[in-house]
Amino acid sequence: MSENVVSLRKNPENPGEDASVTTLTVVPDAPPAPPVPLWVRSGRAIKRIATDERTKTTGRAIVRHSIYTVNGGRIVVRRAWDGRTAARYERMFRAAEAAGNYEVAEEWEERGQRFREARHRRRMDLLHSPLDAAKGVGVGVGMGIGVLVALGVVMAINTHDVTDVITPLKATIDFIATLIRIVQIVWPTALILGSLFALLALWTVGSKQQAAPQWALPANVRSGEGEPITPSIVVKALRDLGIPAMRNAIKEMGDAGASMLGPITIAGCGVEVDVTLPSGVSTNEVQQRRRKLAENLTRHEHEVFITIPQAARTVRLWVADSGALDEPIGPSPLVTDESMTADYSKGKAPWGQDLRGDAAALSLYQRHLLITGLSNQGKTVALRSLALWLALDKSVRFLMGDLKGVGDWNMFDGLADTLIQGPTDEHVIQVTEMVEGAVDEMNHRLMSPPGTQFPPLIVLVDEAQVAFMCPAKDEDKRPYGGSKANSRYFMAVRKIHNQGRAVNVLMWQGTQDPTDQNLPKLVREGAHTRASLALGTESQARMALGDKAVDGGAAPNLLRPGLDRGTLVVASDGIAIPAGQASITVRTHYIDDEGAVAITDRAKALRDGVTTLTVIERGEERDPLADIASVVGDASRVRTKDVLKRLAVLNEDAYGGWSFIDLKRVLDDAGAEPHKSDGVMVVSRDRLTAALANRDGEGSASAAG
Repeated sequence: MSENVVSLRKNPENPGEDASVTTLTVVPDAPPAPPVPLWVRSGRAIKRIATDERTKTTGRAIVRHSIYTVNGGRIVVRRAWDGRTAARYERMFRAAEAAGNYEVAEEWEERGQRFREARHRRRMDLLHSPLDAAKGVGVGVGMGIGVLVALGVVMAINTHDVTDVITPLKATIDFIATLIRIVQIVWPTALILGSLFALLALWTVGSKQQAAPQWALPANVRSGEGEPITPSIVVKALRDLGIPAMRNAIKEMGDAGASMLGPITIAGCGVEVDVTLPSGVSTNEVQQRRRKLAENLTRHEHEVFITIPQAARTVRLWVADSGALDEPIGPSPLVTDESMTADYSKGKAPWGQDLRGDAAALSLYQRHLLITGLSNQGKTVALRSLALWLALDKSVRFLMGDLKGVGDWNMFDGLADTLIQGPTDEHVIQVTEMVEGAVDEMNHRLMSPPGTQFPPLIVLVDEAQVAFMCPAKDEDKRPYGGSKANSRYFMAVRKIHNQGRAVNVLMWQGTQDPTDQNLPKLVREGAHTRASLALGTESQARMALGDKAVDGGAAPNLLRPGLDRGTLVVASDGIAIPAGQASITVRTHYIDDEGAVAITDRAKALRDGVTTLTVIERGEERDPLADIASVVGDASRVRTKDVLKRLAVLNEDAYGGWSFIDLKRVLDDAGAEPHKSDGVMVVSRDRLTAALANRDGEGSASAAG
């Protein structure tokens, strides 16, 4: 509540004037806040103390050392029990029998029987030992007393005092009484010290075995980074997976689960072991717990791979050395070996390394290819590496479409017959017409005489999802994209998948983030070689690789986006896959743009020269003779059927319906008639050049006249 105070004040310059009136408002201080209750302050203090890191560390230390002692006692009792009973022999016998090694089982059974017989003899001896001991004690005491009395007699004769006869006996009794008094005094202290030493011994055993929960161990022990993989660690990791049937089976096994494991072998930058699961445990239960298994093995999830070999109820674990998969692999042999060439039919492309560190090479012979993955994971580089190797076979021809258009395939200009780069609908239309031109070439080859050999034609489309999702339609209202029966790109790809392999017309596609919309089922299942980089979900992994590969352990969705860039999971019969597995993980070599240019320069040197078409024009007046010269390029001669095909690719509207007669008519009129070379009709570059020169000369003369 406020108060108004009125005060009068004189004007100091003119004292006769009336005093001014000033009103002051006095506001009293706000009431003090109520004190915080004691129980609240105490609770906050307790919470602060309880959550302090020093408190947690102290608590863990107390629990750790207490459990060291308890579990150390359990270990000592277990060792004593094993030493006094035949339990050890029973465990080894059951483990050998479970493993099917019956010779070893018989040996352990025989050892156990010998141990029991020796133990029985010892027990029978114990039945007679009390009587023998009593007799021995009686004889010993009697002899001792006799000796002492004889000694006393000697002393009595010497001293002429008969009482000295019992002096030695009395001295011995006094000595024994003194020892008893000493023991009575020392015994309580000895009992306490003995107990403390016993507890210290148990603590020592427990600490050496790290017999405490993981959360209670010190940080440097708890992390376990780089800990070697041993049978006991693998069995413990499996036991703690949270599968009741697994845990109970391991407890019931006499060898504590060791019989489940095959040999642990070094495999590249890690180790590999086969695990035969007990009855009631399925392989997919273990696969679904990959992260927990990795953490139990003191590894990260990406450092443990679980695959299914041929043996029933068995999983194969590959465990990387800690941090090994984060190390880069070496450069590609394509870069380091400048003399390397390719062989489409018999060779294999050096793609990278598998997890064992062995070279991973892929056969491309008559195999359609699909590579997919999330954006910026190395898809284009992986696809380009295969094309770079195959370019070193001079018989291979390429039709390429890059629907990203940032220059990743620029080095193939002058090497590929067609190279279209760009992300727009117009580029999709041109790529579609390029693929349809490959279909025409395939049909021409299929109609050729049986036994005819055809050079490989690789139709490569990068970022193919752009084509499948293109909304553009042609003048007949047929869509270029989509997955319907009237979709031009979809149907062209399907036709190549269906029949192209027989005549060496192959479809290679790279696509992002596969879905049913941007990668139709019929297209992805038409690829013989399917590879995937990191993906987001298991459903995408199934789209990329197929159900069989994923059910067999393939898991590109578990690769780390960004960190596992360039790592592929591959399902193909063109690459060496371990027996019983449906896929293999490959870490691909990285070939940068500079290295790619050097390789394509070597590939271009193997060829006579290729004029690459970078755009397919339509709807304009054409100069047939000039177009023929452009598609012939720098080659000295080109077969007439190849010229017809290239003209169709150059302009479908103008030359799509051309036959050999149309081509011959234009050439005959210009004086550049086709002729036979090695039994086939060819078009000569020299004749075309002369015909164009004569025509231009006649045109200039007419203009001058």
